[in-house]
Amino acid sequence: MPTRHRDVLSATAASQLTITKHPHGCLMVFPRPEWEKFRDRIAALPMSAQWWKRIFLGNAMDVDMDATGRVLISPELRAAAAIGKDTMLLGMGNHFELWDKATYDAQEAQAMQGDMPDVFKDFSF
Repeated sequence: MPTRHRDVLSATAASQLTITKHPHGCLMVFPRPEWEKFRDRIAALPMSAQWWKRIFLGNAMDVDMDATGRVLISPELRAAAAIGKDTMLLGMGNHFELWDKATYDAQEAQAMQGDMPDVFKDFSF
């Protein structure tokens, strides 16, 4: 975990994180209090979303940062996101996304070549 996030995560989440699969092929890394909110929202979904409940909740793993901010990610989750040596960690507001760098670069390039979604038509940058 980068230094700029480590102190905040230590203070707000007691260095406890939860990691699970993301449908776009990366991993979501939540500070534990944010995970608990997300978990409750997912658990409340109807039976028609049962497979997504399994994907998010059934693959979740609780981890602790060590004193230097390192986190051990299970082989199953690393394989699910095809995470190799080089990674990208993106702050997404209430959680992080952990990507294999080559996968992220390819998907970002593809997104940049397409049109922006309609929700951005009236958005001011």
